[in-house]
Amino acid sequence: MYKIYINDTPLLLLNPEEVQECAKEYKEKIITRYPGKSKMLLNYIDMLEKTNRYDAILISSPDEKRMFKDFKSLFKRINAAGGIVFNPDDEILFIHRRGSWDLPKGKIDKGEKKKAAAIREVMEETGIKNLEIISKYKKTYHTYRLPNGKRILKYTYWYLMQSGKEDLIPQAEEDIEQAVWMSKAAFEEKGLTSFGNIMDLLKGL
Repeated sequence: MYKIYINDTPLLLLNPEEVQECAKEYKEKIITRYPGKSKMLLNYIDMLEKTNRYDAILISSPDEKRMFKDFKSLFKRINAAGGIVFNPDDEILFIHRRGSWDLPKGKIDKGEKKKAAAIREVMEETGIKNLEIISKYKKTYHTYRLPNGKRILKYTYWYLMQSGKEDLIPQAEEDIEQAVWMSKAAFEEKGLTSFGNIMDLLKGL
């Protein structure tokens, strides 16, 4: 299954056998089959870019890899990497940017390894100095448009990391207003939210 966030609404590309179970999670949804023509995908992409009326769109095909390949052909791909950083108190390193809570991440430079990019971006965005990668975690997908209208599909590779409870310095030039240590429980108790793909990452911890 591929879960791509468009305008923070999930578009799920999945096998027909997965539809019934996945559909339970969403109230307002569209469920349809993929006829093998990418124009159909484009119609749903365009709809999600213009409205947040639905909680999800589920599109199924026995060949979900081919369906995702057709989906990718409609976008320019950008790769990014980021980290979910824990300190010894089991708190997570969050950032607050442009009115939203987020996790530190950023674009992978040309020729850069994913792990190196993830560590670099976390350090740059939060001022943290000592980081260690524990393991790979998950990959997320979301889309956006450039000012010229070009559609971008961003792949973000996430790693679980650990660090000491260091003082943090938010990267102001990237519009990061806060970098804070906060437990997952505290995040939930305060009723804080983030982007859909970030909430999915937190849910799996």
